[in-house]
Amino acid sequence: MVTHMKTIIEISDNLLIRAKKRAREKQITLRSLIEESLAASLDQPLPTKRVVPVTFKGKGLSRDFEGASWDKIREAIY
Repeated sequence: MVTHMKTIIEISDNLLIRAKKRAREKQITLRSLIEESLAASLDQPLPTKRVVPVTFKGKGLSRDFEGASWDKIREAIY
């Protein structure tokens, strides 16, 4: 028996636009594209190499982001 669960994910506008375009090109629904892509990703083995954290010596956030909300910072990243 196959069941479905509704969920909400937050992705960048650019990624959503690209995904919708790819779904149209493949003539499938966005849902199908996301399910296929997620399944393909989960079928890949996890990397065995550890990620080495990168740190920077600095003086905190730039002036543009001093006191900024996480929403403003996240928006700038995307």
